[in-house]
Amino acid sequence: MVAFRIHLYIIVEINIYLVLLSYMKQKLCMAAFQIHFCTFECRSSRTYSSRTFNLSGYGIVIDSGSSRSTVHLYQWPAEKQNNTGVVSQTLRCMVAGPGISDMLVDNAQDQQSWASIRECMNNITQIVPADQHNSTVLYLGATAGMRLLHSQNETKSNEILRNLQNYLQSLPFNFQNASIMSGKEEGLYGWITVNYLLGNFLERNIWNMWVRPAGGKMVGSMDLGGASTQIAFTLPDPNAQGIDIVQVSLYGYEYNIYTHSFLCYGKNEAEKRVLAALVKNSKNATHVTNPCFNLGYNMTVSAESIFGTECIETPADYDPKQMITLKGSSDNGACSDVVQSIFDVTSCTKNCSFDGVYQPSVGPGDFLAYAGFFYTAQAVELKGISQLDQWNSSTWEFCSWDWPTLKLKKGWIAEKYRKSYCYSAHYVQTLLVNGYKFNKDTWKHIDFQKQVHNTSIGWSLGYMLHTSNMIPAEAKLVRLPMANSVFGGLLFLFTALTIVSVMFLIIKAVRACY
Repeated sequence: MVAFRIHLYIIVEINIYLVLLSYMKQKLCMAAFQIHFCTFECRSSRTYSSRTFNLSGYGIVIDSGSSRSTVHLYQWPAEKQNNTGVVSQTLRCMVAGPGISDMLVDNAQDQQSWASIRECMNNITQIVPADQHNSTVLYLGATAGMRLLHSQNETKSNEILRNLQNYLQSLPFNFQNASIMSGKEEGLYGWITVNYLLGNFLERNIWNMWVRPAGGKMVGSMDLGGASTQIAFTLPDPNAQGIDIVQVSLYGYEYNIYTHSFLCYGKNEAEKRVLAALVKNSKNATHVTNPCFNLGYNMTVSAESIFGTECIETPADYDPKQMITLKGSSDNGACSDVVQSIFDVTSCTKNCSFDGVYQPSVGPGDFLAYAGFFYTAQAVELKGISQLDQWNSSTWEFCSWDWPTLKLKKGWIAEKYRKSYCYSAHYVQTLLVNGYKFNKDTWKHIDFQKQVHNTSIGWSLGYMLHTSNMIPAEAKLVRLPMANSVFGGLLFLFTALTIVSVMFLIIKAVRACY
């Protein structure tokens, strides 16, 4: 009988404790949400009061890059649309053909691209429930390829965007805009995507509250596209100022972010600059040795395919129809030299990257390198985290093979990409070491990745989160029903009472037994 009474006392005490905790948790969960949103502009960062935005569980972003377009469909639980860490990528559809900046040149090519775009959008129409079509936001963002075209031929770039806008407006979705992004925006949105997917902004604590993770560690981002490359990372100095420093407020915390985009330093445009340098320095301008092509690989191209870009100054005797034969030689030293020649690292010697651009030190923080960085790392079998010495040795091995050997060892890479990975490996090493000033110690903090949690890394997710007001600027996500000190005191009191009660019952039980 005594044992039964003791067990009853213990059960009652525990139940009282659990009821009190349940009540407190309910109070927390019923607290009102007060949200404001941060709007980023190229020249400044401002905070505005939130407007009511009817978000559905889906969002569509079309990434119109310089070499291709990709359609992303994102999904999130409707009841958690303002939380973090819940957005996932449902579909990633690659549009056939080149980027939209190459439209209005080849009618047959345009028809192929349009057919592929329609196919991607038809697939999305089938995935998104019909009753959510009207509330599914749709954006198109064009990047460096269109930035170049806009500077070269504004009328043509406007016509391309107008044609796309007319088509997208005809779809049953909530079309927002089709626009050309600045390089600074592209870098910032990439940084937001990286840290959002890694869960660096917020995490849930044991009280079901969103709080900043311990330490508040942010990861830098590096994006390598076809026409431009971007770098973005936080600065430890909250008072740092500069043309490439952006102040943003996310979840109640201020971040000073350095972000810069280098136009004409994307992988494809930089390769054209390397080829142009080889042609200009060759004794025979129509038969040129390319040290970055593997021995045994030859290719004949038109002069226009090399010099027909805003990134290169055309020679005096330029003939766009002139055919040029490029002959591979597998010369690592010469390839490294010609790649380094397109970087100006002498005009600035302190707190700068290259071409006289200001840049704080990249160390000792972590970085995520994606897009062209990842595909190059994958080609030399060093995706993930590696050492600088490993990168150098893998690059030299890759470039030393002749074309038949390379084809045998890397047959899984399509030929149109395989031919350029020797150059690309040297280019990535030069950009990161000579350009961004990574060294042996900081290189091992670079993680070359394509996805995080099955979601592709790029600017598109950060763009949608920001533009659709899904990232609050203010920290007042949850207001406790009592002061923090009172809450902590009550929690301590309940815990102490439980421990004392259990100890009392144990002592009483021992005495009863004897």
